[in-house]
Amino acid sequence: MANQVKEQEAIPVSKVQRAAKFISTGAKVGGNYVKHYAKKMVNPALDKESLHQSNATDIYNSLSQLKGSALKVAQMMSMDKNLLPRAYQDKFTMAQYSAPPLSYPLVVKTFQQHFGKGPEQIFETFTRSAVNAASIGQVHQATKGEKLFAVKIQYPGVADSVSSDLKLVRPFALRLLNMNEKELDHYMGEVEERLVEETDYVLEVERSREISEACAHIPNLNFPKYYDELSSERIITMDWIQGLHIKEWMDTKPSKKSRNQVGQALWDFYHHQVHNLMQVHADPHPGNFIIQENDVLGIIDFGCVKVIPEDFYHGYFSLIKRELLINEEELNQIFYTLEFISDKDSEVEQAYFKGVFKEMISLLGKPFHVDRFDFSDDGFFEQIFQLGDRISNDKMFKKSRQARGSRHGLYINRTYFGLYNLLNQLQAEIDTTKPDWLK
Repeated sequence: MANQVKEQEAIPVSKVQRAAKFISTGAKVGGNYVKHYAKKMVNPALDKESLHQSNATDIYNSLSQLKGSALKVAQMMSMDKNLLPRAYQDKFTMAQYSAPPLSYPLVVKTFQQHFGKGPEQIFETFTRSAVNAASIGQVHQATKGEKLFAVKIQYPGVADSVSSDLKLVRPFALRLLNMNEKELDHYMGEVEERLVEETDYVLEVERSREISEACAHIPNLNFPKYYDELSSERIITMDWIQGLHIKEWMDTKPSKKSRNQVGQALWDFYHHQVHNLMQVHADPHPGNFIIQENDVLGIIDFGCVKVIPEDFYHGYFSLIKRELLINEEELNQIFYTLEFISDKDSEVEQAYFKGVFKEMISLLGKPFHVDRFDFSDDGFFEQIFQLGDRISNDKMFKKSRQARGSRHGLYINRTYFGLYNLLNQLQAEIDTTKPDWLK
């Protein structure tokens, strides 16, 4: 819980303050490398684990004080087990639930700026300590009459520092992700757009209502109600959803039937959005879901939504048709459209990357090739991680100086990666509901 973590009395808000924080962190990381290589001279067998531990701690501590876009990027990276060494995964995962919260005086100041009064003048009760704190905001519990609310408060300065923070975090991302600058720049614009949207709480309330209403018919889902009169550009008030996060719920040893019911609701929720709404809740990390009584799944955060362009949708989702993998001409055209290959590639590069993407699609598309899929099959996930590891370390892949894949795929890939991981955590076996055109 956030109130067990030391509270912050202030956040670096100006560009100079935030840049200074990054510079001091860079100096610490540099010092860690010097110490590591000095120790290695004495002990040549020393591996990089202790270096990763030191760097992960220093970087996370810095990002957690800055909040905002930089911490959000850490959270995103922690979801991919192939992306970072284990020490970074373990530390950055904390951004999903337990970043250091703001102190109460800063919370009061935010309320006064947006409502002209403090939270205790608006609500009958309001927790002085946050019950959850993450990358962009923190949540307090409040009551008014018989209503129990979740009140999400955005950290000061986060909305104004998205662009400058991403520039500052760039050197860390290049080193941690082992990407070249061209690849990183190809996707940074997409990340910036989504992060700017995430700081717009008025937009979040609009999208929350729109998607909640459009998904209300799906069995075993629950969405909070949002309250305009108690919300603003930086504060959202919604119903408190009572229940457990997935890890806590799994610790209660739920039955297979219960796990399958929750997993089915999750799958149906995502596929209705993708194929019928052409937009999707693109932040499927465990902190955004609550499992309630009777195995009902509560969806509590619509800050990150990816609108899916129609031309991208048709190319991307046609790849789940198994027969397409043997139709070279059609597959070539789709690979060009999705920017997996380009005219700049040599014949050798084109052949190599076609093979790589066909192998990836064949494996990742398995749930779509059957009517029912068991996500508790750890062997399936081991295959995914081994393939990712093999490809990312392949010399041909590493020497390519070109970004691979449309920018629109960044958040869709992230969504499916997160969805698969959540279903694996649930150990769920589900009917893999498909769009009509795939049946």
